[in-house]
Amino acid sequence: MSTRLLAIGDIHGCYCSLKTMVEEQLKLKKEDVLIMLGDYIDRGPQSKEVLDYIIRLIGDGYQLIPLLGNHEEMLLKALDDYKYFVAWHYNGGYTTLESFGVSEPNKMGDGYFRFLRQLKYCHMDGRRIFVHAGFNDELANPFEDTIAMLWSRNVQYSNPMLTKRTIIHGHSIISLEACQRLVESDSSVINIDTGCFMGKYADTGSLTAIQFPERILFHVAYC
Repeated sequence: MSTRLLAIGDIHGCYCSLKTMVEEQLKLKKEDVLIMLGDYIDRGPQSKEVLDYIIRLIGDGYQLIPLLGNHEEMLLKALDDYKYFVAWHYNGGYTTLESFGVSEPNKMGDGYFRFLRQLKYCHMDGRRIFVHAGFNDELANPFEDTIAMLWSRNVQYSNPMLTKRTIIHGHSIISLEACQRLVESDSSVINIDTGCFMGKYADTGSLTAIQFPERILFHVAYC
C-alpha cells in the first residue's frame, strides 16, 4: 500500500475534532506519515486528552512526527520561571491546567514533559518543510533561529534555503476560504491553522489537515 504524507494544523485542546479527523476523515493507517504542527494544548477544553491521544497513537505504532509549538514551549518554560507561568496562563494555559485537574504545571506528570522536550522544531522531506510558525528570512541559515520557528508570522520568503521548498505551517489563524486559496494558487507557503478552538466563528472554527503530494485538504468542525 502507498504511503500518504499528511500534516495537521494547530489543535489547541480540541480532542473531539482531532479524533474525528484522524479516524473518520484521514482514516489514518500505520503506513501513513502524519506530521503535527504543534500547539496541542491551551485554549480548547481537552489538552490532556489531546496529548494522551497523540502519545497513544505513537505507542501503537503509527508514524507521527509531532513538532514543537509556541504553546508547548511556554508551558515548558513555565515550569521554572513564574514570569513565563503568568504569560502561559494568560495565553490559555489555564484551560490546560483545568483539563489535568491541577493548579500548577509541575503536577501534570513527568511523562508529558518528557514527551514535549523531545519534540523537533521542524521536519524536512526534501521538497517540503513543516514548521509550527515560520522562519527568519534574514539569516543566512534560517534554521538557526528556533524562536522564529515558533513565533514568526512571515507569509513569503526570499532566502534560497527556503524558496526551493514548500513550507507548511500553522500558528496564525486564517479562514477556511483563505486556506483553500493558498492551496489552489499553488502557493509555496501554506498555512493550515484554521482556528479550531474558535468554534463559534463561521469562517474559522475548524481543524485542518493536508495530504501530499496531491494537496488535498480535510476539515473537521469544532466539536
